[in-house]
Amino acid sequence: MQRCLLQLRMSKELEELSPLDDSGHGDGSEEETEEDDEPKICQVCGDKSTGYHFNAMTCEGCKGFFRRAMKRPAQLCCPFQNACVITKSNRRQCQSCRLQKCLSIGMKRELIMSDEAVEKRRMQIRRKRMQEEPVTLSPQQETVIQELLTAHHKTFDMTCTNFIQFRPLDGDQESMSEQGLKTNSGSVFHAAMHKTLSEDAMLQNDSFSSPSSPSSSFHSPENKERKQRKSVIFTTLPHFTDLTTHMIKNIINFSKTLAMFRDLIIEDQIALLKGATFEIILIHFNMFFNEETGIWECGPLQYCLDDAMRAGFQRHLLDHMMNFHYTLRKLHLHEEEYVLMQAISLFSPDRPGVTHHSMIDRNQEIVALTLKTYIEAKRSEPNKHLLYPKIMACLTEMRSMNEEYTKQVLKIQDIQPDVSPLLLEIISKDS
Repeated sequence: MQRCLLQLRMSKELEELSPLDDSGHGDGSEEETEEDDEPKICQVCGDKSTGYHFNAMTCEGCKGFFRRAMKRPAQLCCPFQNACVITKSNRRQCQSCRLQKCLSIGMKRELIMSDEAVEKRRMQIRRKRMQEEPVTLSPQQETVIQELLTAHHKTFDMTCTNFIQFRPLDGDQESMSEQGLKTNSGSVFHAAMHKTLSEDAMLQNDSFSSPSSPSSSFHSPENKERKQRKSVIFTTLPHFTDLTTHMIKNIINFSKTLAMFRDLIIEDQIALLKGATFEIILIHFNMFFNEETGIWECGPLQYCLDDAMRAGFQRHLLDHMMNFHYTLRKLHLHEEEYVLMQAISLFSPDRPGVTHHSMIDRNQEIVALTLKTYIEAKRSEPNKHLLYPKIMACLTEMRSMNEEYTKQVLKIQDIQPDVSPLLLEIISKDS
């Protein structure tokens, strides 16, 4: 008798501590609710029934009790005479008789779901609730997007009116601008990094030095003679040199506008820019790509694949690049998604020369989660859940093209030394 009373007290304590108590839901039982409004009575204790559980009409309390009792290894015994009348008020007093009553009305042990199945069902319920609840951007995420958009609008001219100032696409034409867009040699990239945004704005119209600027080895008599001999090999290279230099300066200014970027040490800023510049240029130019014609429509100018070939780039890079532009453009990204994609590329902690990996990784995670939330909150397409992984796949694709682009630029420079010193510093392995 003492053993049964002790077991009764322990069973009560376990029942009170159970994560799924008598009022618990989501235990994985098979349920069938009645459609009429007539009140139903639990066949075990007489309480109000909530439907059929484990093949019998019971209340939530007896449903949970039966599930726990069947999973509990201990054998129950009645401290009285095995003939207790189970009611709503005394159903906790004798678990042995309560269990016998459950079995007598037809409750079946085999209908109880396993713990794994119960957890899976709970996850499905939570996932369904999350899908039904509207997803919204947090204030921090709204701030991140707004800062990126502001930086983008401030540093990138979507009208491309400056492009007509570059040297012409065909080398035998006269320059469209009296002022050539050559860049001083030396550590121009480091100098650009240390300039303030106000200085950049003041020098926007005079950001490149004239051809008469002091020269380096790139402008030595031997190289000038070599350039004259081979000036007709890549006829569009001078124009693309000016275009690339212009874009690099814009990307530097774009990055320096971001608070997360300015908080990094200068060595990490340089490492991130050297690694991401080519990718950000690709993302930016995808905004101008016409997927119907395969033409980049940049304001007053238009570019095709042949223009890049006449600049010295080879087909195994250009075909890959063209496929990338078709793939990304067909996603029809919003401007917000484009700038978030640029920021994910910029804050890549695995770039060569990066020292504070954890800080940069945290920045990239913030931006990536913001992109994912933006897609869920702002898009209504039924397959919108596929957009984020497709964008991430495009980012991976760009990484694979980055190294080949560097190789081809160096080969072009060896044949026709028209590549700007700023681009050469960007692709160099030296920090």
